[in-house]
Amino acid sequence: MDALKKKMTQLRLEADNAVTRAEDAEEKLKKYDQLLLEKDQEITSMTHKVSVLEAELDKVDGKLAEAKAAQEEGDSLKGANENLTRKVALLEEELDAAEKNVKETMEKLRQVDVKAEHFERQVQRVEQERDQWEKKCEEMQEKFKASQAQLDELVQSMDSL
Repeated sequence: MDALKKKMTQLRLEADNAVTRAEDAEEKLKKYDQLLLEKDQEITSMTHKVSVLEAELDKVDGKLAEAKAAQEEGDSLKGANENLTRKVALLEEELDAAEKNVKETMEKLRQVDVKAEHFERQVQRVEQERDQWEKKCEEMQEKFKASQAQLDELVQSMDSL
């Protein structure tokens, strides 16, 4: 019987140990369940953060694409601006040349105008001289006619004598 008591004691001891181990295991299981619940919540939170970050990434990608398009447009506008600047410079050079040409032409025109005025004065003076010569010529013709008439009278009076 002693062996049976020992065996019983041993079995009780083993049962107590098993109960203690089971209680410890249940407590560990509760801790692990709680830890698993916390980790699930953390995973849910992280999943939400990932989806929010993905949405932000999509927005940033869109803005980056817009910025690249704007930069390309800016580059093309810059090239167009440079072309227009060169054209403006060429047109300014042409304008300067045209203004110089106009100044030269105006100076030549002024000189021609001065010469024309000089020639007009000469023409007026020559016309005045012509008018004076015509007047003298008419006077001389009248004197000639008068002299001719006197000479004819004289010849007639000499013939009649």
